[in-house]
Order: sequence, then structure tokens, then C-alpha cells
Amino acid sequence: MTEDRRRELREKYRLRGNPAIGVAGATVGFFIGFAAVALFGATAKKFDTLLHLSPFMLGILVAIPSLSGSILRIPFGAWTDKVGARIPMTTLLGVSVVGMAGLTALLYTSYPSRIGASDVPLLLFLGTLCGAGIATFSVGINQTSYWTPKAGQGKALGLYGGLGNLAPGIFTLLIPTALVVVGLPGAYALWLVLLATGTAVYLLVARNSFWFQLRRSGVPPEEARNVAAEMGQELFPSGSLVESLRISMRNPRTWALVILYFTSFGGFLALTAWLPTFWASGYKVATLTAAYMTAAGFAILSPLLRVGGGYLSDRSGGERVALLGFAVLLVGSLVVVVIPGQWTSLAGLVLMGAGMGLANAAVFKLVPKFVPEAVGGASGWVGGVGATSGFLLPPALGEIVGAYGHRGYTLGFAVFTGLAALSLGVGWLLQRNAVESGRSAPSSVGNAPSGGS
Repeated sequence: MTEDRRRELREKYRLRGNPAIGVAGATVGFFIGFAAVALFGATAKKFDTLLHLSPFMLGILVAIPSLSGSILRIPFGAWTDKVGARIPMTTLLGVSVVGMAGLTALLYTSYPSRIGASDVPLLLFLGTLCGAGIATFSVGINQTSYWTPKAGQGKALGLYGGLGNLAPGIFTLLIPTALVVVGLPGAYALWLVLLATGTAVYLLVARNSFWFQLRRSGVPPEEARNVAAEMGQELFPSGSLVESLRISMRNPRTWALVILYFTSFGGFLALTAWLPTFWASGYKVATLTAAYMTAAGFAILSPLLRVGGGYLSDRSGGERVALLGFAVLLVGSLVVVVIPGQWTSLAGLVLMGAGMGLANAAVFKLVPKFVPEAVGGASGWVGGVGATSGFLLPPALGEIVGAYGHRGYTLGFAVFTGLAALSLGVGWLLQRNAVESGRSAPSSVGNAPSGGS
């Protein structure tokens, strides 16, 4: 289509934005919201000193944002397919801003002498609100997919997921540095400013894809689809997500993929939240050093390898990359458990981060291959249920510390050894099933987008 025709359609229907702006807006929203994974992790030692929490309750505190961040993924992803991304993304970020404002206000009015164990329920509630930002993934992935032509989906989704997943690692570095300069209340006040600024930037930059702009203007569905297609949009919402969820729920392969994501991405969420406590309490390193070791050795490394893992999955197949990732994860967890020590643990965690990054990239490549009849629903189950381990695992690790004392900090990684072994078995069965059934991944399945964080 000529540039004159595009200009004519833009003026006639008052269309705004382009794929680059659409993807940039989605990435900004996801990045600023996803940082909530690190909400209490980097400051856990400070809160533990104030609240005198058991290891189990400390695990609950650092993991609570991941609970709401996981649960809200499915309904907000479905909402995005109805109204576009701007309203759902702004809602999630707005709830997160409210939670952060409440947390900041609590600290400024009560820290340090008037905050205690009676404030734990309020902290958990505010952490749950902040965690709404983590659910921006399912909104932004749709926004990215609807803006991007099919030929560029892999690159766009890889950049979106990789850059967004860097946020917890970066904030894990920033918060302890801010603690030294402005103290605990000031650190969260700065976070509030960054979150509010990021939300404002999203509102200024982000645009719904042409289909949603046209429908919001009252253009009939068929005309809207034709005009959006002329403007270059190739993917459109299709079918009922509720029906897709129902169909995919009955497919055992969906739950096999949930297990793989539970281990890889949920494990990433869990360790990003838990590792500052692991280093600070398990090895008595300074808070700032614990943040650096968490970020550089795990929380930044894993997302970077996720981008490379997507490329490898395209070239070698998602099953092979997933199996490689879980094998590396298994070895890394065994190093932490069997050879306890600060530097051997760091080496093991580097391996675990690499394995999780590779496996993360591979899992969502397998969704359209193994559940082609309901890609959107399967993506919802995998992304929503699979991510719940980000909430479940830190309290479990804390319980092991409570049971075994100091040695429990490294013994707890046997949980990841077991999950990695289980995932290797499930991955092998999926690969065997693919060979026996002669499956080959389709270049595109339906119209609904899918992707992984």
C-alpha cells in the first residue's frame, strides 16, 4: 500500500501510532510494573529486623507480589483482547502505584520505632497491590503481538520479554544503593516516583493497535479488520478466550507445559525475591553486596540468556533447548546443595540462572506446537498457573531454613533439583510424543498471539 493511502486512512479514521511506538509502549509498561518482583527482596533484612519474622513468614513477605502478579494475568489478558492494552495496562500500573504510595506512607509515618508485627497484614496487602504490576506481562504481550507483523514476531517478543525481565535485577541493584543514600522510606519514595513516571510515560507513548482504535471509534468489525489490515496489522483477536481455556484445560500437554514454566519462570521469580535473603542471612554478606550478587549472578543474567534462548529455539527446536536448560538448572542446583560455600553457591546460581533463561525462552515456543487447537487458552494456563511458584517457593525455602537452621539455606535448593529432574522427564516425554506423532510447529496458529515472559 502506498504512503498516500496510509496517510488517507490515518486522516479519515484518526489513527495514531505505529508498530515501533506500540512495542516501545508495551515494553515500558511491562518493565516498570514487573520490577515489583523485587519489592521486598532487597530490603528483606531491614524488615526482618523490624518485624522479627520467622523464615517462613519472611518467604511469604518477599513472595507476596508474585501472587497477585500471577493470578491477574489470565483475566487481564482476556480483557486486553476485548478493549486493547491501554486501559488494562493503566489499571494494573495504577493499582501498583496505589500500593507503592501506601507502602511509602506507612514507612514515612511509622519507620522505624512505630512499625512492628501488627503491621505485617498491611504490608502483605500493600505488597499484593504492588504485585499487580507483574501481571502487565499478559497485557503487553498482546499489545506487542497485535502491532507486529508475523515475520517480526520472534524478534519483537524476544526484545519485549528480555528487556522487561531485566527490571527486577536492575531494581535489586538500585534499592540497596538508595538505602545507603536516603534510607528505607526514601528508597521506596524514589521507587514510587519511578513507577508513577513510568505509568505517565506509558500513557503518553502507548497506543492500541489499529483494530482496537477503529472499534473504539464505532467502526463495524468487518470494516475495522479491512482497514487495519490495509495499515499492516496481521494478527487480530479471535474466538472466545473462555472456550479456549476450557479446551486447553482438557489437554494433558497444557499441564505438562505448566510444569515446565512452573520450574523455569516461576523459579526465576522465586529466586529473584529470595536470593538477597539467601546471601545476607545464609552467608552474612552486606546488603549491598547481596544485591549485586543477586542481580549480576542471576536476575540480570537469566533474562539476557532468555533472548538468546529464543533464537536457539527457532534454530534447534524448543524441546531441545528446554531439555538443555533444565539439565543446566539441575547441575547448578546440585552444586549449591552438595558443595556449600559462598563462591560455589554463586557458581551454581549462575548455572541455574542460565538454565532458567534458556528454558523460559523455549516453553512458549512449544505452546502452539502441542496445543494448536487452543493457543490462547493454553498460554493463559501456562503463564498464569506456571508463574505461581514465584509465590509458593520462597515460603517453602524459608520453612526448610526453619527446620534445618543455617544449613537449610543451601539444602533448600534440593527443591530446584527435584523440579529440574521432573521437568527433564516431562520435556523428554513431550519430545518423544512429538517424534511419534510427527508434529511440526506451525508458522502461525489462528490469530491469537502467544508469547512467554
